Amino acid sequence: MPVVVVESPAKAKTINKYLGDDYTVLASFGHVRDLPPKDGSVDPEADFAMKWEVAAESKKHVKAIRDALASDPNLILATDPDREGEAISWHLLETLAPALRKGAEVSRVTFNAITKNAVTEAMARPRQIDQPLVDAYLARRALDYLVGFNLSPVLWRKLPGAKSAGRVQSVALRIIVDREMEIEAFRPREYWSVHARLATPRGDEYDAAMTVFGGKKLERFDIATEEQAQLAVAAIASRDLRVASVAAKPASRNPWPPFMTSTLQQEASRKLGLGARACMSAAQRLYEAGHITYMRTDGIDMAPEAVMAARDAIKARFGAEYLPKSPRMYKNKAKNAQEAHECIRPTDMMLSPDRLPVSDKDQKALYDLIWKRTLASQMESARMERTTVEIASADGQVGLRANGQVMLFDGFLRVYDQGRDDEEDEDSRRLPLIHEGEAAEKRAVTPEQHFTQAPPRYTEATLVKRMEELGIGRPSTYASIIGTIQDRDYVRKEQNRLIPEDKGRLVTIFLQKYFPRYVSYDFTANLEGELDDISSGERAYREVLRRFWRDFTAALEGTSELRITEVLEAIDEALAPHLYPPRPDGSDPRECPLCHKGRLHLKTARSGGAFIGCTNYPDCRFTRPISSPDAEVVGDTVLGVDNGDQISLKNGRFGPYVQRGEATAEQPKPPRASIPKGWDLASVDLERALALLALPREIGPHPEDGVPVEAGIGRYGPYVKHGAKYANLPEVDEVFTIGMNRAVEVLASKQVRGRAAAAAPLAELGEHPEGGPVQVMSGRYGPYVKWGKVNATLPRDLEPGAVTLERALELIAEKAAKSGKKPAKKAAAKKPTEKKTAARKPAAAKAKKAG
Repeated sequence: MPVVVVESPAKAKTINKYLGDDYTVLASFGHVRDLPPKDGSVDPEADFAMKWEVAAESKKHVKAIRDALASDPNLILATDPDREGEAISWHLLETLAPALRKGAEVSRVTFNAITKNAVTEAMARPRQIDQPLVDAYLARRALDYLVGFNLSPVLWRKLPGAKSAGRVQSVALRIIVDREMEIEAFRPREYWSVHARLATPRGDEYDAAMTVFGGKKLERFDIATEEQAQLAVAAIASRDLRVASVAAKPASRNPWPPFMTSTLQQEASRKLGLGARACMSAAQRLYEAGHITYMRTDGIDMAPEAVMAARDAIKARFGAEYLPKSPRMYKNKAKNAQEAHECIRPTDMMLSPDRLPVSDKDQKALYDLIWKRTLASQMESARMERTTVEIASADGQVGLRANGQVMLFDGFLRVYDQGRDDEEDEDSRRLPLIHEGEAAEKRAVTPEQHFTQAPPRYTEATLVKRMEELGIGRPSTYASIIGTIQDRDYVRKEQNRLIPEDKGRLVTIFLQKYFPRYVSYDFTANLEGELDDISSGERAYREVLRRFWRDFTAALEGTSELRITEVLEAIDEALAPHLYPPRPDGSDPRECPLCHKGRLHLKTARSGGAFIGCTNYPDCRFTRPISSPDAEVVGDTVLGVDNGDQISLKNGRFGPYVQRGEATAEQPKPPRASIPKGWDLASVDLERALALLALPREIGPHPEDGVPVEAGIGRYGPYVKHGAKYANLPEVDEVFTIGMNRAVEVLASKQVRGRAAAAAPLAELGEHPEGGPVQVMSGRYGPYVKWGKVNATLPRDLEPGAVTLERALELIAEKAAKSGKKPAKKAAAKKPTEKKTAARKPAAAKAKKAG
């Protein structure tokens, strides 16, 4: 039986169902080889020779494939139909080559959907590995390695706290930092609008906005103050108004094209709240189960048979009136044909979301989105009538406009409308019957104040859109790029918006100052274009690497003599307009607002944080965050003396705090306590400071077991504690007043909630050889086996009720090896040293790999 190799067990299971017993279908479990995370894995001196290594956890998968080839030497590589899939096939062939018999047939097949027709047709049309596509992968991998392993050490040495830099991730980070700088530099501008509530002679009311004042057409900022707005109100109130014209025009809206990777990620973020990683994970599982076509694509065209199937589904479900006379055709705009596969669509148009045999809520929601978008893309346009009513005074000094819209036929909007990232000024109100020439009675005239808004922070959706516009990244990289800059703590996500951390801002400014070319949008986009040229066979990949390396090494050499103080001074100067904005009183923005003697300067901590401090340190201890130029001035303030110790209010990098005494050689870290959020610093006196320094406060022994109950303020806010049990308090001030009755009540309610939320095991399998129960649990992403802190997901073909203790121990050992946690002795590999290496390498790769 020919051996067919795919990436994942789920994909193998689905394909095996279609191919039957005539083939042996095995999974490689992703890439089997990678560059070792150490210097020398790519050697520019040897014409960029690359040293590959089979990962320890992949050796058993390679062995299984090699063993299967012993009985049938014919190898069919059926990995995904993109650059990464081609690379996996190439790695497999390179790794298995020594084991292949002479004359063995090796072929490559690809399919855009895992359906019976797609798979069987692909098997009938085998080809060889696409070497230009592999070369593009090699070039990308080498570039990412060379940047990561040469630029990251420069960051570590010159910028304390920085983690690493990547060829594309650093540019994505720059996009976010640039937007944050725009927001901080933004100064709102005031303007006013005037609105009137009008009525027809029949008593029907409608709203209109002022468009003409003093005989002049109003622009956005023409009414700049409240006084001018009141004059405009008076001008309307003192005049009779009539309808000058009523214009009704037909309009239509065409459907959006079907999804490609970037638009799917954007809509999943807007409508489902899914990040790029979560979106692609759910899409991957839908693809492997055969429900959707391949999910990494720049293409929006649809196979002719899929178009006809969509039209049949539309007619059957919604009626012939929702079906256009001819199919809609969408043209691909992708620059790289290798990324422009068919659009993302359901493989079976008749399979509605309510009938999808999937329990995972993210997968169900994503399929619902894909199914609706696909059908809508082939439906009739929406038809509407837009009405504009112009109202004016007889002397022409005042004019108003009312807009309305009436939906005549909903068309594709019956199924789907694309979400928006920001509000749009689209007036869809319905208007009553209004006749030209009739009077417009004034019911109310009101002014409204507005301020211009700063540009919004990026969401994952808008960041993907911006990267796509700039030509940075490709469908297979968006999710990993966004995930990497968050994993490195360069960016945090709040309310779905991406906000740069101080260390991310410093890394960006450093790179812009010393490596401007390599965080340039144009340079990165042009390099992506060259990689596309390699994949189409128009460029030699080593030529691209040579040219890049020549210029990159010159830039690296230019930083070799840099000192940390020079770097900080350069960054401080580059950020000066942001860090030290002009003060309202015209004084020097760099003068320390506390001591008025020192000057403000950028400083960094080993933790990677950054802050503004006074050059008069340690005599002056003024500090503030770099992102808060207007932060309240707090320095050392002596609140009083207690038991011979000065109690001081101070300001640190992490905010204000109180301290007992001063640091000495005997006591380098005197007692401190942070000021709780929400406390007015002016209210912090000696009494409140002593109360903070006395925390945690013992309330007394618990009435049931006599164990002390305490109240305090921790990382997650105010709490009460009984033994090892914690319960949060709603207010900080309650920490200082809570009594035993209230504490017992809070602890009891927390225990009840904890028991209610705890999930019961599906099965108890027995004791682990190293101690502790092994259980089968139900989780958000499906059933898994649990031992201590190790959770191992069950394979799709393994039912929870069929799991044995022996099989569970194997899964736990595999998971422990990947995560670096200690595996079970019974299930450990025969060579502990090899398994130990396997546990370390992924962690090292994650920490060092950049790209």
